[in-house]
Amino acid sequence: MTQRTDNQLFDAYFTAPAMREVFSDHGRLQGMLDFEAALAHAEAEAGLVPHTAVAAIEAGCKAERYDARALAQSIALAGNSAIPLVKALGKVVASGVPEAERYVHLGATSQDAMDTGLVLQLRAALDLIETDLARLAESLARQALQHADTPLVGRTWLQHATPVTLGMKLAGTLGALTRHRQRLQELRPRLLCLQFGGASGTLAALGSKALPVAEALAAHLRLSLPEQPWHTQRDRLVEFASVLGLVAGTLGKLGRDLSLLMQTEAGELYEPAAPGKGGSSTMPHKRNPVGAAVLISAATRVPGLLATLFAAMPQEHERSLGLWHAEWETLPEICCLVSGALRQSQIIADGLEVDAERMRRNLDLTQGLVLAEAVSIVLAQRLGRDRAHHLLEQCCQRAVAGQRHLREVLGAEPQVSAELSPDELDRLLDPSHYLGQARVWVARAVAEHQRFTA
Repeated sequence: MTQRTDNQLFDAYFTAPAMREVFSDHGRLQGMLDFEAALAHAEAEAGLVPHTAVAAIEAGCKAERYDARALAQSIALAGNSAIPLVKALGKVVASGVPEAERYVHLGATSQDAMDTGLVLQLRAALDLIETDLARLAESLARQALQHADTPLVGRTWLQHATPVTLGMKLAGTLGALTRHRQRLQELRPRLLCLQFGGASGTLAALGSKALPVAEALAAHLRLSLPEQPWHTQRDRLVEFASVLGLVAGTLGKLGRDLSLLMQTEAGELYEPAAPGKGGSSTMPHKRNPVGAAVLISAATRVPGLLATLFAAMPQEHERSLGLWHAEWETLPEICCLVSGALRQSQIIADGLEVDAERMRRNLDLTQGLVLAEAVSIVLAQRLGRDRAHHLLEQCCQRAVAGQRHLREVLGAEPQVSAELSPDELDRLLDPSHYLGQARVWVARAVAEHQRFTA
């Protein structure tokens, strides 16, 4: 069996094995060979190829029969992978049934085999990604519900703001993933379509049999038949890549927030521990966010790859020179990077370690200042907005200057104590009583996930 032998050092970290297999040399060759086998069947049904030739062609359409290294040398001269593969297929067929060789690749062009082979690979890739997204969403929904009321400090501009909940943060990621799953479902029928146009897209070589062959070929491959060949109209591929870019960005945010919460100074949230995971070559105490690094890395790399696909869209006339070639490794690499990020995200979501007590302590790092808004809102109803805001601002300044807790300063301020009892102040400065609609947002995100999954 043809194996991919490069990138082994980093593949285990950045790519899911199942996705790398889809885009291995074997996977690429088998996609094109599946096209050739189906083409022989379709043309036999249309009366263009003898049925006796089909079995010989189909028998030759097994990727393990071909030497990828030898083909690679030929590709360097031919300019694409289909030309040497079709020649090699012809030789294999001729060695068994000589007269069948003349029917190999009849009426097709190299790009038909390559693009349709790619679409078959993308179908497998899409299945993997959708499965991984569904599993990840389910894990995030469970965690969001479990921590719907777990308070932690909200951070705006990287500074402490008002309290939020861990469940609310996770529900934000869940909501984005649900939207990405909807996008992938919507684009699936546009993406999974046949490429079959012959030399310049007219299928003139097949005469009146062109449409019957195209219809039968699409049916054999379980692909839709588009309104016309799309040799230099690449919007379908770029649309798919764009959605994967959105997935990478969402996972990157998850990784970024997690890595920040894992910082020593925060210590609120952790990736699951495992033997040998996240250590340092020199510092035994380290626990590095190695999973989050994959998420951030993918979110950093995918946009540049996506830019390449967009730049390759204005392809010349009926067959592109160079722009088409720029796609060959770019789109597979996007799929592989997203697969690796999804795999690491699943590990994180399944084993997330939460230090609720540390979250509680960090909420009080500013000695009550993060709840100043809660007090100000209530006082505004009694003193007026401007007066209440100015009063709280002064109290906060005194608390900071004296390194005192805001509760102590407010309790000693006559204008405040005249309006708020000690019990009211205690309640207003309790983070668990200032979480707003956090639980509602969690419930809504989980409900939307469940509606889509049902």
